[in-house]
Order: sequence, then structure tokens, then C-alpha cells
Amino acid sequence: MRSPQYEVFALRYARMEATQADVLIFPEDHAAPMPLDFYIWAIRGEGRTIVLDTGFDAASGKRRGRAWLRSPIDALKTLDIDPATVEDVVLSHMHWDHAGHWAEFSNARFHLQDAEMAYCTGRCMGHPPLRRTFDVQHVTTAVEHVFAERVTFHDGTEEIAPGITLHLVGGHSGGMQVMRVPTARGWVVLASDAAHFWYNIRKRNPFFIVHDLGRLMEGYVLCEKLADGPDHIIPGHDPEVRRRFPHVGTDPDTMALHLEPVD
Repeated sequence: MRSPQYEVFALRYARMEATQADVLIFPEDHAAPMPLDFYIWAIRGEGRTIVLDTGFDAASGKRRGRAWLRSPIDALKTLDIDPATVEDVVLSHMHWDHAGHWAEFSNARFHLQDAEMAYCTGRCMGHPPLRRTFDVQHVTTAVEHVFAERVTFHDGTEEIAPGITLHLVGGHSGGMQVMRVPTARGWVVLASDAAHFWYNIRKRNPFFIVHDLGRLMEGYVLCEKLADGPDHIIPGHDPEVRRRFPHVGTDPDTMALHLEPVD
């Protein structure tokens, strides 16, 4: 029986300048540049299209000081993906920069971990440092979608399509999940914010926003077990993704992660 294989794309839509002092718990060089790119991901094959994370809009980016390059929705359309036809959207977690644009995915089922929904609607949101990474409109929209029976909850590991699995890691947020996808070059793990940069996981030097540091570190171990190699783990905000993977056509902001790295 043939094993399933998928194409996987990273679509950059925003950017923020930063230094190690801004983004690492233990900066090695406080002044060293460490900018963030913002991505969503599209998984295509076996007769289906899945979107991982949905990004933020221009107003949210302006409010929080991010350079918005294009709409994530427009980015999908460069791959001939119409959000209204997407049937499955996975939210790695509910932080503001990953959980917007619900309305555009008008026919999708949204996939969340139980732990993430409990976190972003529970007592932790009574503390300003914990809720500042969430947008209340995204959370209330998620609740509305639960009542509309359009959210599928997961408790740990689950297969959502042939060969594609979700894995609860926690750490960065209460119910952070990663996605494992079979591709022509092997098992790719879309880590999203389980590792913002390759630097985080390879140096074991975490991003500064942490819900549970112990679980974050164990999440690195799990990602390494699930992936076929270091370059098969795709971090959530690393500009190196754009430099290391082939671009799709002439679009400098859409990368093919199912292909071998360029160097």
C-alpha cells in the first residue's frame, strides 16, 4: 500500500525587528539581531488541503508594532487555495498572531487541543502577563464556533488525515500542538511556536514567552523524535526558513518545505 505524501508550504506575511535580548530567556549576545518572520502553513495532497494557523490582520499588526507585508488570506490565494473551500484548519495555539481570520474560512472545521481552549478561557486569563498574547475577539470567536459545532477538540496525539498527526506539547502556551506530515523528503514537523527559531531547539535556549518551561523543553525532545532530522523541524518565526527552502515560482515569501533545503 502506498504511503501518503503531502506538499507543505510556509507563507510569510509579516515581520518584526528584534534582538536576542528581546526574544530569548538567556541571550548570548544581547545586541545581536534576531528578527521574527510571521508565517502560516498550507498542507496539500491526497485530495485535501489543510491550513495550519491563520495569522493576524493589518490592524492587529499595527497595534502591536509588526510590519504587515500581505494578508495571510491573499498569501493562500497565490497557491490557488480559496479559504472558503478549506475543510480543516489547525490552530497550533490561540495566541493573537496565530488565530485570526476565522470568518474567511467559512466552511472549515477548526482543530484545537482541549488544554488550549481551557487555558485561553480559564483563570490564567485573569492575569495580564498571561493574557497579553491573546486577542479576546479571537477567543470569543472560538467559543462561538464551539457552539456552532465547528471545532474539533483533541486530547494529545491524533491523526486528522491519512498520515498527518497532531501532538500536544504545551510549554509556550497551555495547549500548544505541533503537526507531523509525511512528505517526499521524509517526516516534517511543523513546530509553529513550540520552537520560534532553529536556535531555540538546537541551542536549548528558549523564547521568552513561556507558560511551562519544563514542558517547553520536553517539546523540543518530542519534535526531534517525530522529525526525520534537524532540517525537518520547521520553526514558527525563523527568517532562515525563507533563506533555506526553495521559493514557489517567483514569490519570495512562499517556501516549499517538502523539498530539500537549498544549502
